Amino acid sequence: MKRFAVIMAGGSGERFWPASRRARPKQLLRLTDERRSMLEEAIDRIAPLVPTENVIVATNEVLAGPIAEAIPRLPRENVIAEPAKRNTAACLAFAAAHLSRRVGENADASMAVLTADHRITDEERFRETVALALDFAEANDALVTIGVVPTRPETGYGYIEVAEKASGGPPRVRPVARFLEKPDLETARRFATSGHHLWNSGMFFWRVSTFLAGLERHMPDLARATAEMRADLGSGGARLPVIFAGLADVSVDVGLMERADNVHVAPATFPWDDVGAWDALARTRTPDAHGNVADPGTVLVDARDCIVYNAAGDAMAVAIVGATGLVVATTPDAVLVCDRERAQDVKRAVAALRERGRERFT
Repeated sequence: MKRFAVIMAGGSGERFWPASRRARPKQLLRLTDERRSMLEEAIDRIAPLVPTENVIVATNEVLAGPIAEAIPRLPRENVIAEPAKRNTAACLAFAAAHLSRRVGENADASMAVLTADHRITDEERFRETVALALDFAEANDALVTIGVVPTRPETGYGYIEVAEKASGGPPRVRPVARFLEKPDLETARRFATSGHHLWNSGMFFWRVSTFLAGLERHMPDLARATAEMRADLGSGGARLPVIFAGLADVSVDVGLMERADNVHVAPATFPWDDVGAWDALARTRTPDAHGNVADPGTVLVDARDCIVYNAAGDAMAVAIVGATGLVVATTPDAVLVCDRERAQDVKRAVAALRERGRERFT
């Protein structure tokens, strides 16, 4: 069975403002690797299992050109642009329509759904877990996800409750009891030590036929639209904007995974972090003796637990004096100063700029 990887890369990364912008969001930035953008990291990680010619990047119309330009080894037709902003269910239906046309009406393919904003340091063990999930999905009528063993009581992630506790021996795919939304701190502490709960990584694996059958049962309107998109792609795609505009704005977790009864999880055997906001850099970079994570050249005087990102480089000097727990991020045209504990709220500053008619800075 031919394998494809779909990397979702359509977000604007507002919580990484001002470095992340609409035309150059976090997936094109070198946030966790000095040599590669986060999208390049994602492509390289999956490459031994899925060749680059079978890697599809699902993005939006604004980013399709910049992504194709930034990663010339990726075939241009593999960068697919959603006609409107919707959620992950619509994104993956759009991708499935493309793959269905590519492999032919009477053929099937497997589909690894990945994202471009994960920090994964042990790529070999990542591929071992992905191979386990793909093999299971190809051999069974199953929707498979990867769950990460919690290392802390995290309130910013969704959780997966497994139907049975892990036993000794090699990792194996297990049935899912239910998906749980982001918990409060007390509940997160209980989940972190229960042995029955995993972080929801947002990575999925299935046969295209299994995914489409799941849509037929649980999201019939989206299933019909997927068939329409597939047909329209064969005749030039003129109706795609109209079809896509009518799709519901719902995640694949809520629309499909939480409703289906054939969902399984492969427990991750690799270190994982969701690089969602500036505070993630404290977990993905090496701090100094005072807990600061700062770009080279930053002047730190009696500063502790600060995160400093200077995209302006040698063109701007940045100094932090007597501060604790700040995020400072600079670009040639913008500066962010934020309490590290409120890194998730940076997107509110972006919204405020747009409300004030300063969209050129977003």
